[in-house]
Amino acid sequence: MRPVRSFGICFATLLLFAALGRAGTLHGTVKNGTTGKSASAIEVILIQLQGGMQPVANSKTDAQGQFSFDYPALGSQPMLVRAVYKGINFHQPVPPGNSSVEVSVFEPSKDPKIIAVVSRIVFFQPSGDHLTVAEEYSIQNHSQPPQAYFRGDGNFEFVIPENAHLQQVAASGPTGMPVMQTPIDKGKGKYAIAYALRPGQNTMRYAYEVPYPGNAATLKVATIYPADRLLVVASPTMQISGDGLESGGQEQGMSVYGRENVPANNVMAVNVSGTAPPLQSEGSGGGGGQGGRDAQAAAAAANIQSIPGRLDVLKWPLIAGFVGIFALGAMLLVRKPVMAVAGDVPPPSGKGKAASKSKKLSQVDAAVDSNLDALKDQMFRLELRRQAGTISEEEYAQERAQAEKVLRELVRG
Repeated sequence: MRPVRSFGICFATLLLFAALGRAGTLHGTVKNGTTGKSASAIEVILIQLQGGMQPVANSKTDAQGQFSFDYPALGSQPMLVRAVYKGINFHQPVPPGNSSVEVSVFEPSKDPKIIAVVSRIVFFQPSGDHLTVAEEYSIQNHSQPPQAYFRGDGNFEFVIPENAHLQQVAASGPTGMPVMQTPIDKGKGKYAIAYALRPGQNTMRYAYEVPYPGNAATLKVATIYPADRLLVVASPTMQISGDGLESGGQEQGMSVYGRENVPANNVMAVNVSGTAPPLQSEGSGGGGGQGGRDAQAAAAAANIQSIPGRLDVLKWPLIAGFVGIFALGAMLLVRKPVMAVAGDVPPPSGKGKAASKSKKLSQVDAAVDSNLDALKDQMFRLELRRQAGTISEEEYAQERAQAEKVLRELVRG
């Protein structure tokens, strides 16, 4: 692993110096994606992700739609820019080292016909006497001209089974940046989310717990929207059966089941039984039981940087991003905060500087290792996208080749 770490150290050092050289200033432009024109007089907010989603600066676009921020952490850690247009929040991530950003806003539409659910994925993970269920919807906005589908009283609805306890809800647009959502309780297990579904691919994720006495349960999985395909993912040590579900074999050690053309307003009974190995992060001492669930909850509430990417109990909530659909670049980006931490504090002198350098190198090593794990997870998610039919064979081949190239470069160092 030393060549890999040497490569990671050099690469991360270059990123660090580049970030530090441009830290503190961000220039941006807000454009109306519906009209193609610059958006003036738009409120823009800079949000710091580390330590929670904290607004740290405000601005307003000029006649050309331009704005700027001056903030010490800019360039050295990931940030988020929020543009508020007609009362709707539009977000754009700002990776470490970036000094410019373009934010797109769209005219709102309440017409549900401009969106379609491409796929829905359900993941089951036992946790003692509870069963954690994570669901993900891939939603396509095909509006022409491009508009954002939005309703203040909730434009995306979902239903959780009876006796279920909702844990977390998040949504992401084409940028791939998940934003935690506050669900609107509609009663009788029905919830809604008021989130602008932008043109292109959007993702909705939520997770809940249900009682799992005797390592068995029958869940009534309700569908509100028609879906081209439903995928169910679980450990091979578990037994899954349901109305219309067919086995799709295994991917990366996980069993995958599928059902085509799921109708709207349908309730499907899914039988779940068996146990599975606990999902835990490397070096952790466990994660099952109430202590593990408390750890998940604490991690989930920490901040938006817990971007789903690994099957860890320390990620929100357990595995919400296990089936996340992220491009390789976005996935690697979310690992960079580990490397960027070193840039938050001015380098000391003397022995303190040597100690700081040693600490930075250990952080870089950890980041490289996590990138290797992330590549493995990305390959699995790519296979799920292929099975879900949300990616063409040509796109699949290109993304797989890109991931394999990065992996070879990391291993060669």
